[in-house]
Amino acid sequence: MKYHNKLTEIDGIKFHSRKEAERYTILKLMEKSGGISNLELQKKYVLIPTIPAAPGVCSAQRSCCYIADFVYTDNKTGRTVVEDVKGMRTEVYKIKKKLMRYIHGIIIQEV
Repeated sequence: MKYHNKLTEIDGIKFHSRKEAERYTILKLMEKSGGISNLELQKKYVLIPTIPAAPGVCSAQRSCCYIADFVYTDNKTGRTVVEDVKGMRTEVYKIKKKLMRYIHGIIIQEV
């Protein structure tokens, strides 16, 4: 596992780190108490769609996606929140974060 993260399982769900699993536990409690709703895990956002192969080129270019750790509705504001549990902000993540804002108008909330 990258960056010394410890694979952790809660409710039969495998998380990439203990920090992500702990955040899930908090969000489940918030959902149970009515603070949030519509909790989703590992929601995929397409940043660049698949590009078909051009004539004379043998292969297509795969899409580029961002996968959010958690997405939910904040019941106080009605706003959809996209969360990423971060330990290490890689260069790839920084670019995808900018693309999320530019393409989807979504500001990722880092925890």
